[in-house]
Amino acid sequence: MRWSQMHIPTLREDPAEADAASHRLLVRAGYIRQLSAGHYSLLPLAVRVRAKVIDIIRQEMNGIGAQEMLAPTMHPEEIWRRSGRWDTMAEVMFRLVDHKGAVNVLAVTNEEIFTVLAQELNSHKQLPQAWYQFQTKFRDEPRPRAGLLRVREFTMKDSYTFDLDAAGLDAAFGRHRDAYLRIFERLDIPAIPVEASSGNMGGSDSTEFMCPSDAGEDMVAYCPACNYAANVEKATSRLDEVIDGPGLPAPERFATPGVRTIEDLAAGYDAPADRQIKTLVYVLDGKLTLVLMRGDHALNEQKLADATAAVELRPAHPDEIREALGALPGSLGAVGVTNLPVLADEALRGRRDMVTGANTDDVHLRGVDVDRDITVGAWADLREVRAGEPCVVCGQPLELVPAIEVGHIFKLGYKYTKAFGVTVLDASGERVHPIMGCYGIGVERAMAAVVECHRDERGIIWPVAVAPFTVVVTVAQSEDPESAKAGESVYEQLAAAGIEVIIDDRAERAGVKFRDAELTGIPFRVTVGKRGLADGTVEVTTRATGETVKVGLGDVVAHLRGALAP
Repeated sequence: MRWSQMHIPTLREDPAEADAASHRLLVRAGYIRQLSAGHYSLLPLAVRVRAKVIDIIRQEMNGIGAQEMLAPTMHPEEIWRRSGRWDTMAEVMFRLVDHKGAVNVLAVTNEEIFTVLAQELNSHKQLPQAWYQFQTKFRDEPRPRAGLLRVREFTMKDSYTFDLDAAGLDAAFGRHRDAYLRIFERLDIPAIPVEASSGNMGGSDSTEFMCPSDAGEDMVAYCPACNYAANVEKATSRLDEVIDGPGLPAPERFATPGVRTIEDLAAGYDAPADRQIKTLVYVLDGKLTLVLMRGDHALNEQKLADATAAVELRPAHPDEIREALGALPGSLGAVGVTNLPVLADEALRGRRDMVTGANTDDVHLRGVDVDRDITVGAWADLREVRAGEPCVVCGQPLELVPAIEVGHIFKLGYKYTKAFGVTVLDASGERVHPIMGCYGIGVERAMAAVVECHRDERGIIWPVAVAPFTVVVTVAQSEDPESAKAGESVYEQLAAAGIEVIIDDRAERAGVKFRDAELTGIPFRVTVGKRGLADGTVEVTTRATGETVKVGLGDVVAHLRGALAP
């Protein structure tokens, strides 16, 4: 390929709207252009990188026996209604009406469609099955950001497994987990497998693959001592043992004028935050619910959603709270409340001599015994872990690390095969539902994650495995016939040797060409210039290290083969 003939519109300045480093560099280096918020065109260099990412994923999927398929990107409404996700995923769905008036959905994900395909399975002898595809997905992200990291249209590798029983699913899940680790190693993405919430996908278990990065929107609780790792939506930590006094025979009211916060109550009334019961009011699927937390703990809303299986979840409005409890936030409590469901965090289990609101403005209760005085309908782990808390496994301090989710795998269970009536005959002749798993990797997000991990102040540093070209031959003085001829010779030798190469034959200053080679991140640059040709050499520069060596004009292929050897 010739630089002069390719569309590589590099920019000298950072785009104003770019926040993440990968967004900034992929735009500047001429890889992507924004059409509208969350929708990007991939330019020629990006298409080459994308193809290599897909090839790596495809090789690993084929390696575990998965079969490639391709499902439609537009689905009829009834498919999603049947699974129950017409409502649970409504906020991110793109819906459209065709000319016959039928309502359709652009693919958010494809569990429903692959389960429909599985309706043709009939016998346990046809199991296990593992199917995968590369397909465009559409999600109506309310706040697309960071270039390719959070978009509304993207390519996903999604795969689906069907097994006879839970042991089969465990094996399929393990194969995918191992394949994902190999994929991210080959992509040179330092992905950490972490425990995660399954969210609206359903199922019993899921693992995210998280790439530590300042550009990440997720937080991972990580223990350097034992490698425990979990998304904060799933993470737990050890709590110090609390020894409560006997408390009072019954809760006692006391005036707290002007108290509105945990801090107000702690400062003025000898009520430390860890001895307070914080009462939050949420509307879960249309029903007002009290959520109780220890005063110094924060609620994680995803944990609340997981614990209650709520489809719609929001904090209650002040007027709703006043009507139900007779007071406003700051004076709320669950003592004596029997007309609303009460969900409590595990950290409150068995606590005595606590302080909470009295459901009268500017009044609180002291001496509260949770078991005695509050009708708790359900207990759950609802609190969000904090940095420095002891690891649940080894007790060492946890770190909170921002990270990019580059992959997610789920044990779906029977949710979809039951909804779509998929059954097979087992060995005894009984009809049983196969058990499912699903497994996803965002292709363009993986590209962006590579850039987040491999860059410097001069631009991108692509790993060889995914670079658009392995080598750029830079002719320093294109106007010089001897330099141009030598550059063409080196270019042809490399191409004949099977090395992916592009020649920068533009009539530009050498400095411009060097800057573009560094910006675009091509792993090796061979510089052909008058000075080197005078003694029969060219310069080979390694992008990752900046190291430059002189190599004989006839030795370039051998040198680069050596540099590329594993």
